[in-house]
Amino acid sequence: METTIHSSFLPHLDPEDSLAFYRDVLGYEVRLDVGYEDMRWITVGPAGQPDTAIVLHPPAATPGLTDQERTTLLELITKGSYFGINLATRDLDATFAALETAGAEIVQEPIDQAYGLRDCAVRDPAGNLIRIQQLTD
Repeated sequence: METTIHSSFLPHLDPEDSLAFYRDVLGYEVRLDVGYEDMRWITVGPAGQPDTAIVLHPPAATPGLTDQERTTLLELITKGSYFGINLATRDLDATFAALETAGAEIVQEPIDQAYGLRDCAVRDPAGNLIRIQQLTD
């Protein structure tokens, strides 16, 4: 069996803030921007990788959530401990500098990890943890 990753989902708390971060800071293409009532699902992805996407979604749109579950979910997202994604780049230091200049919330500056990777970490506007590792050839 052969499968690929088509889409990953990350919650957004403010669609405009998330759109600006992924489009303007990370440079991702906007592939879909779908609204329903007062909610939006925004699909973004890296240029040149049409088969890979991140869907930024309204977290409370999950059917069947109780008010308590919705509150807990939003607290976890705001705290930055619910969702995350790992990205990769050929020039980690330049990518980190661009993110820092753009005002991204820095969690960890570039560092050589004991397990062999060099990476850094930032948070998107919703608090999602984004780890970015240095690609090695």
